[in-house]
Amino acid sequence: MGLRELQQYLRDHRKASTSELQQHFHMDAEALRDILNRLIRKGRVGREDGKLCGGCRSCASEAIEFYEWIQPVRQR
Repeated sequence: MGLRELQQYLRDHRKASTSELQQHFHMDAEALRDILNRLIRKGRVGREDGKLCGGCRSCASEAIEFYEWIQPVRQR
C-alpha cells in the first residue's frame, strides 16, 4: 500500500478509523500512523480521537481514532 492508495481511500470514504484502515490495507497501526502523519503535515488529512463512552474501557485506541480527508476534492 502506498501513499496514493491511502489518499484515495480517504477521499472516497471521507472518514475512517485506524482499525478500518488496518483491515483494509493489512498493515499495523504504527505503520499506518507514519503515513497518515505525513498526510496531516501536508494538510490533506485531519485526526480526531473519539471519546470513550465511560463504560467498560475495552475499546482499542484504533477503534476510536479517526482520520478524515480535509482537502477539497478536485472536480474531474
